[in-house]
Amino acid sequence: PVIRELKRVSKPGRRVYMGVNDIPVVRQGLGVSIVSTSKGVMSDQNARSQNVGGEVLCTVF
Repeated sequence: PVIRELKRVSKPGRRVYMGVNDIPVVRQGLGVSIVSTSKGVMSDQNARSQNVGGEVLCTVF
């Protein structure tokens, strides 16, 4: 299996917003965080390169 772990970070009752410097690195960069930003839904790497933070939806490894 390619996807070993899928964790939901934000939930309907508890939204988790993070700045660009606070977005977590998943498994030392091997995983991906999905972030909903003002510029659209993107991966953590794209959010850091565009210097935007937002709501962390989930992490994938």
